[in-house]
Amino acid sequence: MATNNILTRNQDVFNQIVDKDNDFLRSLLKSTVKNLVEEEVAVLIGAGRYERSEERSNSRNGTRDISIHTRVGELPVAIPKLRKGSYYPSFLEPRRPWEHALVNVIQEAYVHGVSTRKMDDVVRSLGLDGIDKSAVSRIAKGIDESVDNFRHRPLEGRYPYIWLDATYPKARNDGRVVGMASVIALAVTEDGERTVVGVDAGLSEDAAFWMGFLRSLVSRGLTGVKMVVSDAHEGLRKAIAAVFPGASWQRCRVHFMRNVLCRIPKHSQSLVAAMVKTVYLQPDQESARLQANNVVEQLCKRFPQAMKILDDGVMDSLSYMAFPKEQWTQLHSTNLLERLNREVRRRTNVVSIFPNREALIRLVSAILMEVDDEWKCADKRYFSLSSMKKVPGYEDRINPLLMP
Repeated sequence: MATNNILTRNQDVFNQIVDKDNDFLRSLLKSTVKNLVEEEVAVLIGAGRYERSEERSNSRNGTRDISIHTRVGELPVAIPKLRKGSYYPSFLEPRRPWEHALVNVIQEAYVHGVSTRKMDDVVRSLGLDGIDKSAVSRIAKGIDESVDNFRHRPLEGRYPYIWLDATYPKARNDGRVVGMASVIALAVTEDGERTVVGVDAGLSEDAAFWMGFLRSLVSRGLTGVKMVVSDAHEGLRKAIAAVFPGASWQRCRVHFMRNVLCRIPKHSQSLVAAMVKTVYLQPDQESARLQANNVVEQLCKRFPQAMKILDDGVMDSLSYMAFPKEQWTQLHSTNLLERLNREVRRRTNVVSIFPNREALIRLVSAILMEVDDEWKCADKRYFSLSSMKKVPGYEDRINPLLMP
Protein backbone atom coordinates (compact mmCIF):
# COMPACT_ATOMS: atom_id res chain seq x y z
CA MET A 1 0.00 0.00 0.00
CA ALA A 2 2.86 2.41 0.90
CA THR A 3 4.59 1.75 -2.42
CA ASN A 4 1.34 2.35 -4.32
CA ASN A 5 0.92 5.67 -2.53
CA ILE A 6 4.47 6.63 -3.49
CA LEU A 7 3.82 5.76 -7.13
CA THR A 8 0.61 7.77 -7.20
CA ARG A 9 2.14 10.77 -5.46
CA ASN A 10 5.07 10.96 -7.85
CA GLN A 11 3.08 10.56 -11.07
CA ASP A 12 2.26 14.29 -11.18
CA VAL A 13 5.88 15.14 -10.43
CA PHE A 14 6.97 12.87 -13.27
CA ASN A 15 4.64 14.59 -15.75
CA GLN A 16 5.95 18.03 -14.79
CA ILE A 17 9.59 17.03 -15.16
CA VAL A 18 8.99 15.34 -18.51
CA ASP A 19 7.39 18.50 -19.86
CA LYS A 20 10.20 20.73 -18.63
CA ASP A 21 13.35 18.83 -19.53
CA ASN A 22 13.01 15.69 -21.62
CA ASP A 23 16.73 15.45 -22.31
CA PHE A 24 17.58 15.49 -18.62
CA LEU A 25 15.01 12.81 -17.76
CA ARG A 26 16.02 10.67 -20.75
CA SER A 27 19.58 10.69 -19.48
CA LEU A 28 18.47 9.68 -15.98
CA LEU A 29 16.13 6.97 -17.26
CA LYS A 30 18.78 5.51 -19.53
CA SER A 31 21.41 5.44 -16.79
CA THR A 32 19.02 4.01 -14.21
CA VAL A 33 17.70 1.27 -16.52
CA LYS A 34 21.27 0.23 -17.35
CA ASN A 35 22.26 -0.01 -13.69
CA LEU A 36 19.11 -1.87 -12.69
CA VAL A 37 19.62 -4.39 -15.50
CA GLU A 38 23.20 -5.01 -14.37
CA GLU A 39 22.16 -5.44 -10.76
CA GLU A 40 19.38 -7.88 -11.64
CA VAL A 41 21.66 -9.95 -13.91
CA ALA A 42 24.35 -10.03 -11.21
CA VAL A 43 21.81 -11.47 -8.74
CA LEU A 44 20.55 -13.96 -11.34
CA ILE A 45 23.94 -15.45 -12.29
CA GLY A 46 25.62 -14.96 -8.93
CA ALA A 47 28.40 -12.60 -10.05
CA GLY A 48 28.89 -9.08 -11.34
CA ARG A 49 30.49 -8.14 -14.66
CA TYR A 50 34.11 -9.41 -14.84
CA GLU A 51 33.79 -10.76 -11.31
CA ARG A 52 35.09 -14.18 -10.26
CA SER A 53 32.81 -15.91 -7.79
CA GLU A 54 32.30 -19.45 -6.49
CA GLU A 55 28.57 -18.72 -6.42
CA ARG A 56 28.43 -18.08 -10.19
CA SER A 57 25.77 -20.26 -11.85
CA ASN A 58 25.80 -18.77 -15.35
CA SER A 59 27.69 -16.25 -17.49
CA ARG A 60 27.02 -13.44 -19.92
CA ASN A 61 27.22 -13.95 -23.66
CA GLY A 62 27.04 -10.49 -25.23
CA THR A 63 23.98 -8.26 -25.41
CA ARG A 64 21.00 -7.63 -27.60
CA ASP A 65 19.62 -4.17 -28.16
CA ILE A 66 15.98 -3.31 -27.76
CA SER A 67 14.13 -0.01 -27.91
CA ILE A 68 11.52 0.96 -25.35
CA HIS A 69 8.82 3.52 -26.03
CA THR A 70 8.50 6.09 -23.25
CA ARG A 71 6.86 9.48 -22.85
CA VAL A 72 10.28 11.04 -23.42
CA GLY A 73 10.85 9.15 -26.66
CA GLU A 74 12.49 5.89 -27.66
CA LEU A 75 14.99 4.63 -25.09
CA PRO A 76 17.70 2.13 -26.18
CA VAL A 77 18.42 -0.69 -23.71
CA ALA A 78 21.17 -3.33 -23.99
CA ILE A 79 19.82 -6.64 -22.62
CA PRO A 80 22.53 -9.14 -21.56
CA LYS A 81 22.37 -12.59 -23.17
CA LEU A 82 23.18 -15.64 -21.04
CA ARG A 83 24.98 -18.84 -22.04
CA LYS A 84 22.29 -20.91 -20.32
CA GLY A 85 18.69 -19.81 -20.59
CA SER A 86 17.51 -16.30 -21.30
CA TYR A 87 16.99 -13.07 -19.44
CA TYR A 88 14.57 -10.21 -19.77
CA PRO A 89 14.30 -7.40 -17.18
CA SER A 90 11.36 -8.06 -14.90
CA PHE A 91 10.53 -4.38 -14.66
CA LEU A 92 10.11 -4.21 -18.47
CA GLU A 93 7.55 -6.99 -18.65
CA PRO A 94 4.38 -6.12 -20.60
CA ARG A 95 1.89 -4.00 -18.71
CA ARG A 96 4.31 -3.37 -15.89
CA PRO A 97 4.23 0.26 -14.67
CA TRP A 98 7.98 0.46 -15.16
CA GLU A 99 8.06 4.21 -15.78
CA HIS A 100 6.34 4.76 -12.45
CA ALA A 101 8.90 2.57 -10.72
CA LEU A 102 11.84 4.30 -12.39
CA VAL A 103 10.47 7.64 -11.32
CA ASN A 104 10.53 6.32 -7.77
CA VAL A 105 14.15 5.32 -8.15
CA ILE A 106 15.08 8.70 -9.56
CA GLN A 107 12.80 11.02 -7.63
CA GLU A 108 12.83 9.34 -4.24
CA ALA A 109 16.54 8.57 -4.15
CA TYR A 110 18.01 11.62 -5.84
CA VAL A 111 15.50 14.43 -5.34
CA HIS A 112 13.26 13.66 -2.38
CA GLY A 113 16.06 12.40 -0.17
CA VAL A 114 14.89 8.84 0.49
CA SER A 115 17.64 6.87 2.20
CA THR A 116 19.26 3.93 0.42
CA ARG A 117 17.76 1.48 2.94
CA LYS A 118 14.23 2.67 2.19
CA MET A 119 14.97 2.26 -1.51
CA ASP A 120 14.90 -1.52 -1.07
CA ASP A 121 11.11 -1.45 -0.76
CA VAL A 122 10.78 0.86 -3.75
CA VAL A 123 12.92 -1.36 -5.99
CA ARG A 124 10.67 -4.31 -5.07
CA SER A 125 7.90 -2.46 -6.90
CA LEU A 126 9.93 -3.11 -10.06
CA GLY A 127 9.43 -6.84 -9.64
CA LEU A 128 12.91 -7.44 -8.23
CA ASP A 129 13.66 -9.26 -5.01
CA GLY A 130 15.04 -6.12 -3.44
CA ILE A 131 18.47 -4.56 -3.68
CA ASP A 132 21.07 -3.85 -1.02
CA LYS A 133 22.05 -0.33 0.03
CA SER A 134 25.46 -0.52 -1.64
CA ALA A 135 23.79 -1.31 -4.98
CA VAL A 136 21.43 1.64 -4.55
CA SER A 137 24.42 3.89 -3.88
CA ARG A 138 26.07 2.70 -7.10
CA ILE A 139 22.89 3.44 -9.02
CA ALA A 140 22.66 6.87 -7.42
CA LYS A 141 26.09 7.71 -8.78
CA GLY A 142 24.62 7.45 -12.27
CA ILE A 143 23.36 11.01 -11.85
CA ASP A 144 26.86 12.34 -11.18
CA GLU A 145 27.49 13.26 -14.81
CA SER A 146 24.34 15.39 -14.95
CA VAL A 147 25.18 16.97 -11.61
CA ASP A 148 28.74 17.78 -12.70
CA ASN A 149 27.48 19.34 -15.92
CA PHE A 150 25.08 21.49 -13.93
CA ARG A 151 27.63 22.58 -11.33
CA HIS A 152 30.37 23.39 -13.81
CA ARG A 153 28.37 24.74 -16.73
CA PRO A 154 29.61 28.03 -18.25
CA LEU A 155 27.84 31.13 -16.97
CA GLU A 156 26.91 33.42 -19.84
CA GLY A 157 25.79 37.03 -19.75
CA ARG A 158 25.94 39.31 -16.72
CA TYR A 159 24.63 38.83 -13.18
CA PRO A 160 24.04 42.07 -11.25
CA TYR A 161 22.76 40.44 -8.04
CA ILE A 162 24.08 37.42 -6.13
CA TRP A 163 22.61 35.78 -2.99
CA LEU A 164 24.83 33.53 -0.85
CA ASP A 165 24.01 31.32 2.13
CA ALA A 166 24.82 27.97 3.72
CA THR A 167 23.05 25.18 5.58
CA TYR A 168 24.64 22.46 7.72
CA PRO A 169 23.37 18.94 6.99
CA LYS A 170 25.23 16.10 8.69
CA ALA A 171 27.71 14.00 6.74
CA ARG A 172 30.50 11.53 7.50
CA ASN A 173 34.08 12.70 7.13
CA ASP A 174 37.09 10.56 8.09
CA GLY A 175 34.91 8.33 10.22
CA ARG A 176 33.23 11.23 12.08
CA VAL A 177 29.76 12.74 11.70
CA VAL A 178 30.09 16.49 11.16
CA GLY A 179 27.91 19.40 10.16
CA MET A 180 29.08 20.09 6.62
CA ALA A 181 28.53 23.52 5.07
CA SER A 182 26.31 23.19 2.00
CA VAL A 183 26.60 26.52 0.17
CA ILE A 184 24.31 27.82 -2.57
CA ALA A 185 24.68 30.84 -4.84
CA LEU A 186 21.60 32.28 -6.56
CA ALA A 187 21.72 35.11 -9.06
CA VAL A 188 19.54 37.31 -11.22
CA THR A 189 20.54 37.73 -14.84
CA GLU A 190 20.62 41.08 -16.63
CA ASP A 191 17.22 40.10 -18.06
CA GLY A 192 15.75 39.82 -14.55
CA GLU A 193 15.53 36.01 -14.35
CA ARG A 194 16.53 33.90 -11.34
CA THR A 195 19.03 31.09 -11.67
CA VAL A 196 21.19 28.82 -9.51
CA VAL A 197 24.82 29.60 -10.34
CA GLY A 198 26.69 27.53 -7.80
CA VAL A 199 26.55 24.77 -5.18
CA ASP A 200 29.30 23.16 -3.12
CA ALA A 201 30.00 21.61 0.27
CA GLY A 202 32.88 21.93 2.72
CA LEU A 203 33.84 21.38 6.34
CA SER A 204 33.61 25.05 7.27
CA GLU A 205 32.57 28.50 6.06
CA ASP A 206 36.01 30.04 6.50
CA ALA A 207 37.39 32.70 4.18
CA ALA A 208 39.50 30.22 2.20
CA PHE A 209 36.49 28.04 1.39
CA TRP A 210 34.32 30.99 0.34
CA MET A 211 37.21 32.45 -1.66
CA GLY A 212 37.60 29.24 -3.63
CA PHE A 213 33.85 28.95 -4.19
CA LEU A 214 33.43 32.53 -5.44
CA ARG A 215 36.51 32.32 -7.64
CA SER A 216 35.11 29.17 -9.23
CA LEU A 217 31.99 31.15 -10.17
CA VAL A 218 34.14 33.86 -11.76
CA SER A 219 36.19 31.28 -13.66
CA ARG A 220 32.96 29.89 -15.13
CA GLY A 221 32.00 33.31 -16.46
CA LEU A 222 30.22 35.14 -13.62
CA THR A 223 30.57 38.86 -14.39
CA GLY A 224 28.82 42.18 -13.91
CA VAL A 225 28.15 41.75 -10.17
CA LYS A 226 26.79 44.96 -8.64
CA MET A 227 25.64 43.68 -5.25
CA VAL A 228 26.03 40.56 -3.11
CA VAL A 229 23.37 39.74 -0.49
CA SER A 230 24.36 37.56 2.47
CA ASP A 231 24.60 37.39 6.23
CA ALA A 232 27.53 38.93 8.11
CA HIS A 233 29.78 35.86 8.25
CA GLU A 234 33.31 37.24 8.54
CA GLY A 235 34.92 34.75 6.16
CA LEU A 236 32.26 35.37 3.54
CA ARG A 237 32.63 39.16 3.81
CA LYS A 238 36.38 38.93 3.22
CA ALA A 239 35.87 36.67 0.21
CA ILE A 240 33.23 38.97 -1.32
CA ALA A 241 35.52 42.01 -0.98
CA ALA A 242 38.42 40.13 -2.58
CA VAL A 243 36.59 38.45 -5.46
CA PHE A 244 34.06 41.19 -6.30
CA PRO A 245 35.93 44.47 -5.78
CA GLY A 246 33.67 47.45 -6.32
CA ALA A 247 30.47 45.48 -5.72
CA SER A 248 28.14 46.54 -2.90
CA TRP A 249 27.50 44.21 0.00
CA GLN A 250 23.95 44.03 1.37
CA ARG A 251 23.79 42.65 4.87
CA CYS A 252 20.60 40.65 5.15
CA ARG A 253 18.15 42.96 6.90
CA VAL A 254 16.29 40.10 8.57
CA HIS A 255 19.46 38.64 10.09
CA PHE A 256 20.61 42.13 11.13
CA MET A 257 17.34 42.80 12.98
CA ARG A 258 17.72 39.50 14.82
CA ASN A 259 21.27 40.43 15.83
CA VAL A 260 20.03 43.72 17.27
CA LEU A 261 16.99 42.28 19.05
CA CYS A 262 18.88 39.39 20.64
CA ARG A 263 20.55 42.01 22.90
CA ILE A 264 17.18 43.42 23.96
CA PRO A 265 15.14 42.03 26.90
CA LYS A 266 12.16 40.10 25.61
CA HIS A 267 9.57 42.46 27.09
CA SER A 268 11.11 45.40 25.16
CA GLN A 269 11.74 43.72 21.83
CA SER A 270 8.44 44.78 20.21
CA LEU A 271 9.05 48.44 21.02
CA VAL A 272 12.64 48.42 19.75
CA ALA A 273 11.69 46.48 16.62
CA ALA A 274 9.02 49.04 15.77
CA MET A 275 11.49 51.91 16.18
CA VAL A 276 14.21 50.23 14.11
CA LYS A 277 11.73 49.48 11.34
CA THR A 278 11.16 53.20 10.88
CA VAL A 279 14.71 53.34 9.52
CA TYR A 280 13.73 51.13 6.60
CA LEU A 281 10.57 53.09 5.84
CA GLN A 282 12.60 56.09 4.69
CA PRO A 283 12.64 57.03 0.98
CA ASP A 284 16.45 57.02 0.53
CA GLN A 285 19.74 56.10 2.17
CA GLU A 286 20.47 59.52 3.63
CA SER A 287 17.07 59.79 5.30
CA ALA A 288 17.44 56.24 6.61
CA ARG A 289 20.88 57.06 8.04
CA LEU A 290 19.54 60.12 9.87
CA GLN A 291 16.62 58.11 11.26
CA ALA A 292 19.02 55.40 12.44
CA ASN A 293 21.02 58.05 14.30
CA ASN A 294 17.81 59.27 15.97
CA VAL A 295 16.91 55.75 17.10
CA VAL A 296 20.39 55.16 18.49
CA GLU A 297 20.33 58.45 20.41
CA GLN A 298 16.94 57.64 21.95
CA LEU A 299 17.78 54.10 23.01
CA CYS A 300 21.55 54.03 23.59
CA LYS A 301 21.28 54.58 27.36
CA ARG A 302 18.74 51.78 27.86
CA PHE A 303 20.23 49.26 25.41
CA PRO A 304 23.88 50.19 24.78
CA GLN A 305 24.99 46.85 23.31
CA ALA A 306 22.09 46.61 20.88
CA MET A 307 22.46 50.22 19.78
CA LYS A 308 26.19 49.71 19.12
CA ILE A 309 25.31 46.82 16.79
CA LEU A 310 22.73 49.01 15.07
CA ASP A 311 25.08 51.96 14.73
CA ASP A 312 27.97 49.85 13.40
CA GLY A 313 25.99 47.81 10.87
CA VAL A 314 23.00 49.83 9.73
CA MET A 315 24.65 51.26 6.60
CA ASP A 316 25.54 47.75 5.39
CA SER A 317 21.85 46.85 5.72
CA LEU A 318 20.86 49.88 3.60
CA SER A 319 22.95 49.10 0.50
CA TYR A 320 19.85 48.02 -1.42
CA MET A 321 18.56 51.61 -1.42
CA ALA A 322 21.16 52.53 -4.05
CA PHE A 323 19.32 50.35 -6.55
CA PRO A 324 15.92 50.66 -8.26
CA LYS A 325 13.12 51.12 -5.73
CA GLU A 326 10.95 48.52 -7.46
CA GLN A 327 13.52 45.90 -6.44
CA TRP A 328 13.98 46.87 -2.78
CA THR A 329 11.63 44.25 -1.37
CA GLN A 330 13.58 41.39 -2.96
CA LEU A 331 17.04 42.89 -2.45
CA HIS A 332 17.07 43.78 1.23
CA SER A 333 17.37 40.19 2.53
CA THR A 334 18.27 36.61 1.69
CA ASN A 335 14.59 35.58 1.81
CA LEU A 336 14.77 34.23 -1.74
CA LEU A 337 17.54 31.87 -0.69
CA GLU A 338 16.00 31.12 2.71
CA ARG A 339 12.86 29.74 1.05
CA LEU A 340 14.99 27.51 -1.14
CA ASN A 341 17.07 26.38 1.83
CA ARG A 342 13.92 25.33 3.68
CA GLU A 343 12.97 23.10 0.76
CA VAL A 344 16.49 21.68 0.57
CA ARG A 345 16.47 20.95 4.33
CA ARG A 346 13.04 19.31 4.10
CA ARG A 347 14.36 16.81 1.59
CA THR A 348 17.87 16.29 2.97
CA ASN A 349 16.56 15.73 6.50
CA VAL A 350 15.09 12.44 5.29
CA VAL A 351 18.60 11.16 4.70
CA SER A 352 19.65 12.19 8.23
CA ILE A 353 23.40 11.53 7.76
CA PHE A 354 25.04 11.56 4.35
CA PRO A 355 27.75 8.93 3.80
CA ASN A 356 30.18 11.49 2.36
CA ARG A 357 30.54 14.95 0.80
CA GLU A 358 29.87 13.63 -2.71
CA ALA A 359 26.50 12.16 -1.72
CA LEU A 360 25.49 15.48 -0.14
CA ILE A 361 26.45 17.46 -3.24
CA ARG A 362 24.65 14.94 -5.47
CA LEU A 363 21.30 15.28 -3.72
CA VAL A 364 21.39 19.05 -3.13
CA SER A 365 22.43 19.64 -6.74
CA ALA A 366 19.59 17.44 -8.02
CA ILE A 367 17.11 19.48 -5.99
CA LEU A 368 18.57 22.72 -7.33
CA MET A 369 18.49 21.43 -10.91
CA GLU A 370 14.77 20.86 -10.49
CA VAL A 371 14.25 24.36 -9.04
CA ASP A 372 16.36 25.97 -11.76
CA ASP A 373 14.27 24.25 -14.43
CA GLU A 374 11.07 25.52 -12.80
CA TRP A 375 12.40 29.07 -12.81
CA LYS A 376 13.36 28.85 -16.47
CA CYS A 377 9.85 27.72 -17.34
CA ALA A 378 8.17 30.42 -15.26
CA ASP A 379 6.16 33.02 -17.17
CA LYS A 380 7.13 35.87 -14.84
CA ARG A 381 10.60 37.34 -14.36
CA TYR A 382 11.89 37.98 -10.84
CA PHE A 383 12.65 41.60 -11.80
CA SER A 384 10.98 43.41 -14.68
CA LEU A 385 13.06 44.46 -17.67
CA SER A 386 12.12 48.08 -17.05
CA SER A 387 13.56 47.92 -13.52
CA MET A 388 16.72 46.19 -14.78
CA LYS A 389 17.38 49.11 -17.10
CA LYS A 390 17.65 51.31 -13.99
CA VAL A 391 20.45 49.24 -12.44
CA PRO A 392 23.62 51.40 -12.49
CA GLY A 393 25.78 50.32 -15.40
CA TYR A 394 23.04 48.22 -16.98
CA GLU A 395 21.19 50.94 -18.86
CA ASP A 396 22.43 49.72 -22.25
CA ARG A 397 22.80 46.04 -21.38
CA ILE A 398 19.21 44.91 -21.76
CA ASN A 399 18.34 43.09 -24.97
CA PRO A 400 15.93 45.49 -26.73
CA LEU A 401 14.15 42.54 -28.35
CA LEU A 402 12.96 41.46 -24.89
CA MET A 403 11.43 44.80 -24.01
CA PRO A 404 7.61 44.96 -24.21
